[in-house]
Amino acid sequence: MAAEKASPEDGKKGEPSKDDAKGKKKEEKKEVELSDEDLALKENLELMVTRSSDSKAGVAKLAMETMRSEIKSATSSMTSVPKPLKFLRPHLQTLKDTFAKMKKPAENKKLLADIISLLAMTDAPVENVMPESLKYRLLGSGEDIGTWGHEYVRNLASEIGTEYHRRQEEAGPDGMEVDNSDLMGLVNEIIPFHMKHNAEPEAVDLLIEVERLDILADHVTKENHARTCLYLFSCSSYLPEPEDAEVLKVAHAIFMKVEKYTEAMRVACRLGVQETMEETFNAAEDKLVRRQMCYMLARHGHPLKLDEGPCEVTDGDELEELQTIMSNSNLSANYLTLARDLDVMEAKLPEDIYKTHLMEGRAPAGAAVDSARANLASTFVNAFVNAGFGQDKLLTTSEGAEGTEGDGSAGAGSNVSWIFKNKDHGKMSAAASLGSILLWDVEDGLPRVDNYLYSMEQQVVAGGLLAVGLINVNVRNDCDPAYGLLYESVSKEDSSVRIGAIMGLGLAYAGCQKEEVQELLVPIITDESIPMDVVAFAALSLGLVFVGTCHEECVQAIVQALMLRPEKDLEHPFTKFLCLGLGLLFLQRQGEVEATLEVAKTLPPRVSEFLQVTLEVCAYAGSGNVLKVQAMLARCGEHPDLEGEETAAEGEGAAAGESGEEESKDWLADPQSIATLGVALIASGEELGSDMAVRAYDHLIQYGDAAVRKACPIGLAMLHISNPKLQVTDVLGRLSHDSNEDVAQAATLCLGIVGAGTNNARLATQLRQLSSYYYKDPSLLFLVRIAQGLVHLGKGLLTLSPSHSDRSLHSNVALAGLVINAFCMLDMKQTILAKYHFMLYYLFVAAQPRMLMTVDEEGKPVPVSVRVGQAVDVVGQAGKPKTITGMAQHTSPVLLASGDRAELATEEYIPVTSMLEGVVIVKKNPAYMAEEEDKK
Repeated sequence: MAAEKASPEDGKKGEPSKDDAKGKKKEEKKEVELSDEDLALKENLELMVTRSSDSKAGVAKLAMETMRSEIKSATSSMTSVPKPLKFLRPHLQTLKDTFAKMKKPAENKKLLADIISLLAMTDAPVENVMPESLKYRLLGSGEDIGTWGHEYVRNLASEIGTEYHRRQEEAGPDGMEVDNSDLMGLVNEIIPFHMKHNAEPEAVDLLIEVERLDILADHVTKENHARTCLYLFSCSSYLPEPEDAEVLKVAHAIFMKVEKYTEAMRVACRLGVQETMEETFNAAEDKLVRRQMCYMLARHGHPLKLDEGPCEVTDGDELEELQTIMSNSNLSANYLTLARDLDVMEAKLPEDIYKTHLMEGRAPAGAAVDSARANLASTFVNAFVNAGFGQDKLLTTSEGAEGTEGDGSAGAGSNVSWIFKNKDHGKMSAAASLGSILLWDVEDGLPRVDNYLYSMEQQVVAGGLLAVGLINVNVRNDCDPAYGLLYESVSKEDSSVRIGAIMGLGLAYAGCQKEEVQELLVPIITDESIPMDVVAFAALSLGLVFVGTCHEECVQAIVQALMLRPEKDLEHPFTKFLCLGLGLLFLQRQGEVEATLEVAKTLPPRVSEFLQVTLEVCAYAGSGNVLKVQAMLARCGEHPDLEGEETAAEGEGAAAGESGEEESKDWLADPQSIATLGVALIASGEELGSDMAVRAYDHLIQYGDAAVRKACPIGLAMLHISNPKLQVTDVLGRLSHDSNEDVAQAATLCLGIVGAGTNNARLATQLRQLSSYYYKDPSLLFLVRIAQGLVHLGKGLLTLSPSHSDRSLHSNVALAGLVINAFCMLDMKQTILAKYHFMLYYLFVAAQPRMLMTVDEEGKPVPVSVRVGQAVDVVGQAGKPKTITGMAQHTSPVLLASGDRAELATEEYIPVTSMLEGVVIVKKNPAYMAEEEDKK
């Protein structure tokens, strides 16, 4: 019994303390970590480290060889370090000391340097000293770099970049004298390794760091060119100028090397260099590839001359074929084919869009508040909804229509009575709306508009001239009918007729660089006796025709007008459009604007700052230039002294003081509005910048001054044209109820621009609710109606977005039309809500069918199965990832929404270009036929 009782006490006495238990557990863990095999490896490696400093060269060499083979043969997973590296890491300093002491043989020293280079990967870099891993690699044996594994090569590449920049900084401004031959030797080893092992993005990054992208093309093959160029193309958005252009030139050279000419043309369009486009076009010998290029150039709005000059085509039939495609002559036919396929040919009335029967409560009962304004709104809605269809229920009447009022028969199928339901300047927009209904249909459209040109009403004549321009927009005809019909009216006495003709010329020849237009309009700009509004339209037309060309005569004429006009003229609200016309000439030209910017600084203060901001915004539009965005945001944060004029005006009595103050308010804050808009225009080039700009606008809406706030909705719209994202439509919806009338008006019209051509049901409901909210405010109701028309633009078949080719290219012609409208929205009371509402027709410069149509070798539509889904960003991803998600299968022609991408569902056809958008030529796949036969 005693023994039994004693046992628990013994247990307590002999029980170890808690601390001892923890200590034992730790020891056990350590023992568990190292198995016998690992322990043997560790001891063996430590022995090798000791032996590497042996005085006998043979022993030392054997020890190093053993270490090398152990390191090379070790495998590692994603989560663990190779064991030899782990065990050798603590001895790194010992090995370095051994290396320092070692005299000869040189072979041993090189072997040891290789090992130290690998182990030094884990060392933290020291400033102003060559990185250790790189230093010992250069001292090493120089054997094949790939044998040490990917991670080592990747680390070396980053260290080469660091060292290269360190040397450049040390050398100072005379960096040309730096000797980088040792680094370049390594680069020449690393690049082939990366290119062979699907690490193209890393190869590109390294070459950008060491400024030697020119050697990339030698290592690109048909297998890896697509991934390499996709990465180069994406990089260009994030590089400063001129590096962005250098990267694109390399991508172009690679595509030319592997004979992918359609892709090369896409890069050439992004570069915007005429010579590069011509060189690409001439390099392609395949007729189908040339045709496809013509479709691309027509969509981009940058046609080439094929009948003369560097791209001359000698074969008559081929020349005619290519010119037909490049001139967009088939656009109307293709668009109507799409409409028939989707069964939307039936004309719609404005009431079909308003759907007043669905509105609850405050629908306007009885007579409309402002019937002339309501009719004008219906004119625009009708023009937008039935755009390009050639028929509607207000202006054109079919043969079976009941009694055409007024002079219907003389109108050659046009119902003149509707035009006279509009007042004064409203008639001009009503007559011009026929041009939008007959959009792109030059042959059938012009005879139907011709009648208006002989009307007794000057406003109808002006509208007819504008309609001629609209019919010819983005379509180039050999006979030049637009110029023939318009040029005489440019010098008529009536200013509305002049404006109609001048604006018509701008629309008809947008992006054409037609010298005759310049010869016609420059004298108007420089003539001081001509009213300011006519001069402003002439400047806008020149800006559109010579968009992004920096045309010298046009630039000089506009600058001269701004310099020589009396101060009073510069107070005219249309002076802003004179500045914009100059800006459009430099659209997307970046640094080329500098000289004109300097001239702008010398102009009168009334226009000087406004012109500087406008020029900068236009020149860097779509570039994604971060520094310019920051400069614009800084300007938005300024608070100009708007009360400054008061003291000066006091002596002139109270009334004069008030007007002085009003004027100062008008123009001092204007540059801020443009800077706010500029944030969007500059950032719109790439997605990341766009998202960040949206965030910046949230802050500006909350804290900005009135001039900044009224530009915020317009900026948001410019970032999301025809792309109604929920987040944006919600913000615009809130702003459309804003207490500041300017903000509410801009936000209302911007809802239409964001949803343009999408038929978005949520947006349509939102606008219907707005129309019942503003039923007593004629101006805002007018804008709501126009927004409703825009949402159903072309019955949902058109887009206003300037970006195409999978959002990689931005048509500067389309962008110009949108920028003009953005400027109008900044001053609605003087433009759209005054007598210049027809400026809304500038939007048609950007209108394009949002379709994918497949055609055969003869150019006839072919129904092909295609998958359409949301585009996925696959830049730099390994393997062959899926490029679209959430796909649905359709038969072409199909509609593509913003952010959609299409691919062929079967291999029955081979597309001539990899990017399926717009009109794509497909050819039968002979291999597919063979497979089908085999299955049978």
